[in-house]
Amino acid sequence: MSLLKQLKEEMRAELIHGILPYWMGRMVDVEQGGFYGQIDGADRIIGGAGKGGILNARILWTFSAAYRVQPDSAYLHMAERAYGYALKYFFDEEMGGTYWLVNADGSPADTKKQIYSQAFFIYALTEYHMASGNEEALAKAKELFHLIEQHSRDTQVGGYFEAYSRDWQLLDDLRLSEKDENEKKTMNTHLHILEAYTNLYRVWKDPRLKEALEALILIFADHIIDTRTGHMNLFFDEQWTRKGTIDSYGHDIEASWLLYEAAQVLGDPALLLRVESLSMQLVQTTVREGLQSDGSIWYETDTRRGHTDTDRHWWPQAEAAVGFMYAWKLSGDAAYLDKSAATWQYISAHLIDRAHGEWYWSIRDGKPNLAEDKAGFWKCPYHNSRMCIEIIRA
Repeated sequence: MSLLKQLKEEMRAELIHGILPYWMGRMVDVEQGGFYGQIDGADRIIGGAGKGGILNARILWTFSAAYRVQPDSAYLHMAERAYGYALKYFFDEEMGGTYWLVNADGSPADTKKQIYSQAFFIYALTEYHMASGNEEALAKAKELFHLIEQHSRDTQVGGYFEAYSRDWQLLDDLRLSEKDENEKKTMNTHLHILEAYTNLYRVWKDPRLKEALEALILIFADHIIDTRTGHMNLFFDEQWTRKGTIDSYGHDIEASWLLYEAAQVLGDPALLLRVESLSMQLVQTTVREGLQSDGSIWYETDTRRGHTDTDRHWWPQAEAAVGFMYAWKLSGDAAYLDKSAATWQYISAHLIDRAHGEWYWSIRDGKPNLAEDKAGFWKCPYHNSRMCIEIIRA
């Protein structure tokens, strides 16, 4: 059996028999609707946990995308459940946009308009539209696009600001999480706006969207990717001055293929050529600095402190498997296909919880990290299911 065929079969098995059944069986909240907000590292459902917008958008994306590669009506049913819940509880019908967090009963808990979260709903709604043909979902995605462009886009020097109040006033605390720098522009938000706009442009060839997507790619080329180091910078002030000293191996390899995908969708040969070079540089830096002999990649390095976080978090491993696959397709170098397979072998051997299902948060000192969630605000079925779907499609 060829390596590609073996990978495809193993990815399909993990998606269909591993990841999706866990979320269908463990996470469905039959009492209060939608999905539970948290399952802890000991695999215990936390019934009173709040429900994050990012988690729910990613669940919607996952089951929509899964249905498109494996048209099982059960997956479409889960996507419909996620869509209905999001429409009822996360969308702010008065002021537009989506809430950051709702309580377990669906009532608003945090009504801020984090642009990162708005982007994920565009990504998910577009995928759901492609899976179901639902025109209302596409209309909602377009509505969020216009809100981001109206409120968040910096028309002076380019890019997007981070976070707003319910009534769209720029917040003082702009952070996605406590570990982030409180800066007006971040790589992470721009990466996921790029991802969302790419998906939306697949089904809506609007000239304003095309211009915004092209501008986003150039933001990465001109400001976010540091060609001297081969890494992306993560935090910036509004003038694109770098803030912070973190190199994130997972984000570098994730961006390498998302940027190429965006340029492919736009279809501009000159832009695609430029992006190919940047993508390969991000991959090569990840291989040189983050990739380990067992196929895994480290989490991040703080260059100011000289400290590397060597935990093997679940999502960088998933993104590495995809990124190396794209690098093989881009370069024709079979060594990258071998790297993709090696990363998957590490995931299969260490990160998948064979007893209970899903993946552990990370491997720390050679052991599963049970202190962090199995499912929750940030631990979603998106990175690992997307890995399976992208490699199946490849």
